Amino acid sequence: MRWYDFLWLIREIYTKQKPDLAKIERLGLLAIKIGQVHALRVDFLSPETCRHLAKLYRRVSSLPPEGVEPLLVEAYGPNWESKFGSFERTPFASASIGQVHRATLPDGTPVAVKLVKRQFTEQFRRDVQSAIRVFRFAIAFYPKLRGVANPISLLQGIEKTTLAELDLRNEIAGHERLAQLTDTFRQQFDLRDLQFFRVYPEVSNERVMVSEFLAGPTLDELMDRGELTYDNLLEFFRLQGFFLFTVGTFHGDIHPGNIFLRDGVFTFVDTGYIGGVTDRIRLNLFKFFDALSQDDFATSAEYLNAMADTPIDGQRFESFKKKFITLYDGFAGKSVGEESLTKKMMQTIRLGVLSGMNFEPGIFDIIKALMYMDGMVLRVNPKAILLRDMRRYIDMFRPFV
Repeated sequence: MRWYDFLWLIREIYTKQKPDLAKIERLGLLAIKIGQVHALRVDFLSPETCRHLAKLYRRVSSLPPEGVEPLLVEAYGPNWESKFGSFERTPFASASIGQVHRATLPDGTPVAVKLVKRQFTEQFRRDVQSAIRVFRFAIAFYPKLRGVANPISLLQGIEKTTLAELDLRNEIAGHERLAQLTDTFRQQFDLRDLQFFRVYPEVSNERVMVSEFLAGPTLDELMDRGELTYDNLLEFFRLQGFFLFTVGTFHGDIHPGNIFLRDGVFTFVDTGYIGGVTDRIRLNLFKFFDALSQDDFATSAEYLNAMADTPIDGQRFESFKKKFITLYDGFAGKSVGEESLTKKMMQTIRLGVLSGMNFEPGIFDIIKALMYMDGMVLRVNPKAILLRDMRRYIDMFRPFV
C-alpha cells in the first residue's frame, strides 16, 4: 500500500458516510484491518459509517474454486484428497485472512476447513512500516497525535494481532488455552454458556485448520439482523470478564465477527492472538472498575496508578487525581450513546501517561477488548448505562478475584 493510498484510506473512513469497501479490500490486508478496527468506533464515527465498515468482518472476497486446490497441495502435498472424504471447493465464509470450506473426514465426520488465502506476511509488514512512516511525519507537524492510542500504537497493535493470525497453529494453541482455562474453572464459575469446538490438529498446520463444523450466526450477523439483545451482550461481557478479571488471559481480538451465538451459547473463534496481563494489572483493573461503577472517581484514580509499571506519588499524583476527577465530572449515569466508555478509557490512560505513569503493553489489549464491547452496545442499545449494568457482574467476580 503506497503512502497516498494510505492517506486516501484515512480520508475515506473519516470524511465519508459510506467508504468504498471494494477499494479498501483492493488495497490489501492492512487496509481491511484498519477498516475493521474502525467499524466499532461509534464514539467518533457515524453509526452508518460503522455499520458499513462492519461488512469487512465477513463480506470479503474469496478465492475462486480453481484457486483452492493449489493451497491444499501446498499445505498437504499432491495427495491432499486422502485427508478428506469430501471437500467443497466453494467456501461458505470468507474473511480478511482466511476462508472456510465444508468438508468431511474420511470417516464421514462433517468438518470446517479454514485456509489462509495466500502468503500475506511480507507485504503486510511492508505496508505497516510504510504507514508508520506516514504517521511519524504527520506527528512531527501535529504533536497532539502522540500519546496513548495514537495512530502508530494502533498500527503496531494491528501488526501484532494480524501476524499471529497468519499462522493457524497460533489459533489452535489459543483455542486450546482458552478451552483448558474454561474447563479448569467450570466448577467454580458458571460457564455453561461458553463452549469450544473440537479441533483436529493431526490434519491441521500453519496454513490449514480443520475443526468441528460450527453452525450459527456471529454477533455481527445478529446485530445486522436486529436480533442481538442487550441481555445477550451482558452475558457475553460476563464471560469475557471471567477471562479478564479471573485469569488475566483472554481472546485478544474479540470483535463481533469472532463470536458465535446459538441457543444462548457463545463460541469464540479466530483465537490466533491471546492477550494477557500480570496479576497486578488484573487485580487493580477489577478494583478500578469496581470503584468506577460506584462513581467513586478518587478511588478509581488510585487503582489506575496501582496498575502502572511506574506509579507516581506525592504532588504529581495529587495533580493527576484532580485532573482525573475533572475528566469524569458529569460521567455518572451517562448512557454509552452520550459518553463512550472506550473514549473515556483512552482519555484516562492518556492522562495517566502524560502524568508520568507507564503501563505494560497488555493494558492496550484490554482497551481494545473494551472498545469492541462498547461498540457493540452502541449498536444494540445506545441508551444503556453500561457501567451501572455491569455492576451485577462485578459483584459476581469478587469471590474469584
